[in-house]
Amino acid sequence: MDDKPARRDDSSAYARQGDAHAPEGDSSGFPQAGRERMILPQPISALGTGAPYIEKAMLQRMSPDRVFMMGDNPALPRMPKAPKLLDFFRLRFSEITFRHLLQSAKTALDAGQDEKIVIACLLHDISNGALLRTEHGYWSAQLVAPYVSEEVAWAIRHHQALRYFADEAAGFTYPDAYNQFFGPDYTPPDYIQQAHREARAHRWYMTSRLITVYDMYSFQENWSVDPEQFTDVIGRNFKEPKEGLGFDGSPTAHMWRTMIWPNNFL
Repeated sequence: MDDKPARRDDSSAYARQGDAHAPEGDSSGFPQAGRERMILPQPISALGTGAPYIEKAMLQRMSPDRVFMMGDNPALPRMPKAPKLLDFFRLRFSEITFRHLLQSAKTALDAGQDEKIVIACLLHDISNGALLRTEHGYWSAQLVAPYVSEEVAWAIRHHQALRYFADEAAGFTYPDAYNQFFGPDYTPPDYIQQAHREARAHRWYMTSRLITVYDMYSFQENWSVDPEQFTDVIGRNFKEPKEGLGFDGSPTAHMWRTMIWPNNFL
């Protein structure tokens, strides 16, 4: 996208050596300057993969010239002191999540949907951006719950289950992509099937169902959506804390801080 800052990809288990220049207009240096900043992958990222867990080996590498990463990582764009929602979109989210959420929200907006649907589409996969993909409907709902209406948070949570079940009357069929992702014989677990039944009987069912309608087909690589066009929708439907997301003392502030400093050792 033309209006996005360049993204940097550091897939190494270890941070790059040396220090980096602070962003333009920011004269403060990065912490731990002059030393190698070691990054220990999160435990959950290695479970079941067969990859060795390298904590012990990394502990043995510590020296005056090597430390574990804490604070701003020079490999990542530095976040503002009081970050807003769109700062996370621009500076932390993966390319696919950035594009997908904006396309989903734009499709709902162009269809004339109520703003609660638009904001729900904008946020429904937010945990995929820089936190966790597993159980993303639940994580995303919890992440935004202090800042949106109860209905929007409920809808985001329950799209986790609804996306596995067709509702052709509402315009949603089981995604072909899921047959490719999981195999045609995949059956959702019992808790997902139970959540689907409960959601179908709920007064906010259609709010959540419309997320799935505008969700599955918003992965177009050649369609750029300007995030600024959602500024007013966010202003009316998302309570931006003056302290910044991550610093307002909300029950989910730590989740936003995790995305600000995803490589912290502790």
